[in-house]
Amino acid sequence: MSDVADRLAALEARVAALEAAGAPGTPASASDPHPPTGGAVGYSGDVHLAGDVSWSMTYSPDGVLGLPPERSVEVLAALGHPVRFAIVRALLRGPMSATALQESLDSTSAGRLYHHLKALTGARIVDQQARGDYRLAPRTVVPALVLMMASADIAGELR
Repeated sequence: MSDVADRLAALEARVAALEAAGAPGTPASASDPHPPTGGAVGYSGDVHLAGDVSWSMTYSPDGVLGLPPERSVEVLAALGHPVRFAIVRALLRGPMSATALQESLDSTSAGRLYHHLKALTGARIVDQQARGDYRLAPRTVVPALVLMMASADIAGELR
C-alpha cells in the first residue's frame, strides 16, 4: 500500500510543480498579469482534393498563447518562401514526383527543389512517399489550406 501512496504523492508533487510553472492549460493564479481569456478559436474542413480529408480543431486562446513557439515558427518559415508555398499548393492537388514538381515550378533547379522539399519535410508539412515522390500528409491538408486562407485574409485579399 505504501507503494501506491508514494506514487500518488509523487504525482501530486509533479502536478503542483507544473501548475506553479504555468504549464499550458493550467489555471492562472490571482497574481497572474494575464487572467484567463475564455472563449475558443478553431478551424475545420472537409476537403476533397487528392482524397477525402476531414479535420476539426478547437483550442482555447490561452492554450494557443501557451504553446511553445519553436515548431510553429519552423512551419511558418517553411511556408514563408514563394517556391515552398507553390510546392504545397501543387501537392494539395495530389502526390507528385520530384520531376513533376520541378516541371510545375518552371525555373527551379533540381538542387533548389530538393532544398525546399527538405525544409517542408523537416517542418512535417510534406511527406516523402517513395524515393522522389512527395505528398502532403493528410493531417496537414486542412491546416495548410487554413494557413493559406488566413494569410490571404491578413493581407486583405479576401475582402
